[in-house]
Amino acid sequence: MNKDNVDKEIVEGFGDEWSRFDQSELPEKERKVRFEGYFSVFPWHSLPDSAEGFDLGCGSGRWATLVAPRVGLLHCIDPSVALDIARKNLAQFRNCVFHSATVDAIPLADASMDFGYSLGVLHHVPDTQAGIEACVKKLKPGAPFLVYLYYAFDNRPFWFRTIWRLSDVLRRVISRLPYGLRYIISQILAFLVYLPLTRFSWLLEKFGINVCNFPLSAYRNLSFYTMRTDALDRFGTRLEQRFSREQIRRMMKQAGLEKIVFSDNEPFWCAVGYRRY
Repeated sequence: MNKDNVDKEIVEGFGDEWSRFDQSELPEKERKVRFEGYFSVFPWHSLPDSAEGFDLGCGSGRWATLVAPRVGLLHCIDPSVALDIARKNLAQFRNCVFHSATVDAIPLADASMDFGYSLGVLHHVPDTQAGIEACVKKLKPGAPFLVYLYYAFDNRPFWFRTIWRLSDVLRRVISRLPYGLRYIISQILAFLVYLPLTRFSWLLEKFGINVCNFPLSAYRNLSFYTMRTDALDRFGTRLEQRFSREQIRRMMKQAGLEKIVFSDNEPFWCAVGYRRY
């Protein structure tokens, strides 16, 4: 196991990604729809007044902008230069505190937080289990933790998983190129692959065809800006781990979470659990 639970090349890569895509062009309606997708199982109603919590791996702050108005204090934590972008994007909120830190060095007292979340981050650290455990330690007993981890296509047919394996070969090659080349190739893929496939699935759905297993259909109602962002994320990141629903449940339980609930809707898999008393 990596002594420090961080891959410095990955941190630099995400700093480059959020510098190129600071989310300033993300349509606000789309941001809200995607936010609701991630937070559909999050128990807002159970949080105390003026709740204090954390966003682990906040990146550009694209989700923190919608969390901050709902809570008392939000700690935005990220080890990359994206933290400067988050500061700019969240400048209107006086209840955000920023920490440049990795998941194995979260600068918060143990058992001090009313909630926490980490979306699309912990599958990019060397030891995902240890990352979840580090987050859970910061929660008060009974406090919720929301996590989103890349899924292992355990709810998809065999042919779907085969297509993904082929695309993953391409990712392994592209992700080892210099940052500039990763960006250029990812944008070509966004235009030549993401855009046609997603628009075709959008059209099929209009004719009443079920497109849930159509490749990239999750993007059919999203902007090209999001496709460009996620293409760089998908093909430009060297370290990527994927987990089945059951594997995520086991990791959450081992980390000290209980009453675990999964969202049955995209994106897969989002889950919330509560720190055991």
